[in-house]
Amino acid sequence: MTVYLLRHADAGSRGKFTGDDQLRPLNAHGRYQAADLVEVLGQLGLTRIVSSPYRRCIETVAPLAAALGIPIEIHAALAEGPGGPAIELTRCLVDEQAVLCSHGDIIPEILDALVVHDALSLGNDPKCQKASTWILEPKSQVRRAFASASYIPPPR
Repeated sequence: MTVYLLRHADAGSRGKFTGDDQLRPLNAHGRYQAADLVEVLGQLGLTRIVSSPYRRCIETVAPLAAALGIPIEIHAALAEGPGGPAIELTRCLVDEQAVLCSHGDIIPEILDALVVHDALSLGNDPKCQKASTWILEPKSQVRRAFASASYIPPPR
């Protein structure tokens, strides 16, 4: 199985949004990116979609969930903040075909932990652009560990 780490699509500037940042929605560009992710991720045989509780993450995976008929599972471990719980959640889903939608602080922390503990290689210039995806392939002989990671840039 495979875990897909998806950074939420474009939600504009944090500083320009006047409300609670957890409620900041996708902007027009982000909505296009979210729609395009259906084509990018929709044919992968996903069985689970897990999202940060932040609105921009939920809106990023909503078109994919609708297209696949899969409910969005909200998980606080994927919210901004300390990444330890997100690392554990990612490891727990190693046997799933799952997409996890999170933030620009959490995804690099997950990847850094996998580099250290699983000897995962991220290449020379690892990125984490909005609406990009990291594909994590599990190790076949080691439970809850990953063998490889590859990067899919944002759809637009």
